[in-house]
Amino acid sequence: MLKESVIITDCDLPGTAVKDVLSEASHAVSYASSTSADDIVAAAGDAEALVVQWATIDAALLDRLPNVKFISRLGIGYDMIDVDEATKRGIAVANTPAYCIEEVAAHTVAMILSQARGLKAYDAQVHEGSWAAVSASPMSIRPSLSTVSVIGYGRIGSLVAAGCAALGFQVLIADPFQDADRIRAAGYTLVDAREAIARADILTLHAPLTEKTHHLIDAAALSSMKSTSALVNTCRGPLVDEGALADALDRGIISGAALDVFASEPLGASSRLRGRPNVQLSPHAAWYSPQSLADLPVHAAMNVVKFFSGQPVEAIVNPQYSSDSAVS
Repeated sequence: MLKESVIITDCDLPGTAVKDVLSEASHAVSYASSTSADDIVAAAGDAEALVVQWATIDAALLDRLPNVKFISRLGIGYDMIDVDEATKRGIAVANTPAYCIEEVAAHTVAMILSQARGLKAYDAQVHEGSWAAVSASPMSIRPSLSTVSVIGYGRIGSLVAAGCAALGFQVLIADPFQDADRIRAAGYTLVDAREAIARADILTLHAPLTEKTHHLIDAAALSSMKSTSALVNTCRGPLVDEGALADALDRGIISGAALDVFASEPLGASSRLRGRPNVQLSPHAAWYSPQSLADLPVHAAMNVVKFFSGQPVEAIVNPQYSSDSAVS
């Protein structure tokens, strides 16, 4: 006998792992294969759960899916889901926070070190026939005399902080949900975001995208940074005002940036962030390894399986949702 029905709204990952895990647990599975609300509704029928990658799940769509009790996001961020509206309707929302922690942290530290040691510029110079060790750009710094500011001390931010500290960097943490004693015990200093931004030699972002963090790094924040500093973002593109960042780079307000995420993806061909010798770009790839690619769909599907079998789902992001809608 089939259990609760699940619709996979959209998924650009290879393979059928989401369906396979759900089907093995006897759930009825269907695909919308679309980010269109109309297509999702047409395919959903009486679906009780959604597995979502990029589709926008807002109040209007939820009103058209009255049977949904659970939403599982294929990824860490969940800004495409209106969690407040889901909570009002007694719908639990979960993400997949553990599938690529090592990968994103490693990618971030690699970008930090590339900025700190001017590797992009060195590489270009050697390829062009130059041989000048003292012409590093944007910088070539001694870690023990330099500060990495980490905005957001979650799973990834804490691992980045540990990696930077192990290399000798001074580490500042900005996270309103952290306790100063805990941060001090880890060997770092807890400050507010404004101080972290102003004191950073390298600023790295690991905060969720919310109304409060949208354009956290705007013209005012950038103007408070050191002219020798660099920005690293492997988190969420809209945390940074890209126009303001381009202006800051044009005017020498900061020296460089390394970016894996963008407000609109793929990054537009006309973006002012392209073609700059002091900007390092990657295609939203920080999450990737063959192992993380395999883990992601399984984690998203298992959220659904656990929820409807009454097992704890640690990844639920709105634990205040009405328990009346949960399966006992």
